[in-house]
Amino acid sequence: MSTTTTRAGTARATEARPRRLRGSRALNFWLFTGPFLLGLAVFVYVPVGWSLYLSFFEARFTVTPSEFVGLGNYREILSDSGFMGSLGTFTVFAAFIVPTTWALSLGLALLVNRLRFMRAFYRSVFFLPTACSYVAASLIWRMSLFNGVRFGLANTVLGLFGVDDTAWLASPDPPWYWLVIITARLWLQSGFYMILFLAALQNIPRELYEAAAIDGAKPGWQTFRHITLPQLRATSTAVVLLLLVAAYQAFDEFFNLLSKTTWGRPPLVELYYTALGQDQNYGKGSAGAVVLTVLICVVTLFQGRIMGFGRGEQSK
Repeated sequence: MSTTTTRAGTARATEARPRRLRGSRALNFWLFTGPFLLGLAVFVYVPVGWSLYLSFFEARFTVTPSEFVGLGNYREILSDSGFMGSLGTFTVFAAFIVPTTWALSLGLALLVNRLRFMRAFYRSVFFLPTACSYVAASLIWRMSLFNGVRFGLANTVLGLFGVDDTAWLASPDPPWYWLVIITARLWLQSGFYMILFLAALQNIPRELYEAAAIDGAKPGWQTFRHITLPQLRATSTAVVLLLLVAAYQAFDEFFNLLSKTTWGRPPLVELYYTALGQDQNYGKGSAGAVVLTVLICVVTLFQGRIMGFGRGEQSK
């Protein structure tokens, strides 16, 4: 084979190869990530920065600051009984909804993981409510399940046992509205965290259970306590942190279930009426948003430190 023929074959092979994207790595990086980073800056970082800036100014009925007030908005929001009451009330709410959702999600994951047939079906069924809108679920809970009249499903079932109709969302005494809100949130978010636990359960080596059986560990509580639960530590920490953040960011179900009531408001609903209510005090509302953000960060970091979030294997 001549040299000319070899060169011609090499040239044709080179032309047949797909062309690589020319340019430096930095240029390629910014071409792919630039649109995402631009949207993140415009829709997240700029509003957050502007809210922080606005919290130090007097701004009523406009987002344009008119007068520098320093920490005046912070003093006003921290002395507001409505805002402080919402923080206290929903701290209790977070303390209840977080462990309840964690236990329910883990229980569902354990049940689905033990199935030998139709596992994909049940996994999809439990995960399906996650795709439902919080607004739509709130309306279903309010208009169909806990209607407050004899046509509501809850009152219909209770009526079979001779229980009178209950106004679930009418008043804070007794606080039946908590049952409505908590059941709606459990139905909406338990399936998502079940998937996280299910993925972690499927990654546990089977050799651990076999070794435990050889050592005399009984299947059930002993195996769960000494093998399954320690292996789920990282996933449990992530789930708890996500649940804490979600609890303090609760808005849709409370806003739609409780309408314009002055009780049972979470911090975000309270800030919504502060900034977009009758007074439209954007400065005070921005200060409250900063306070809530700092509170979420502190609680999250504290919880993460307790549960060992971010520790390596050697530090356990």
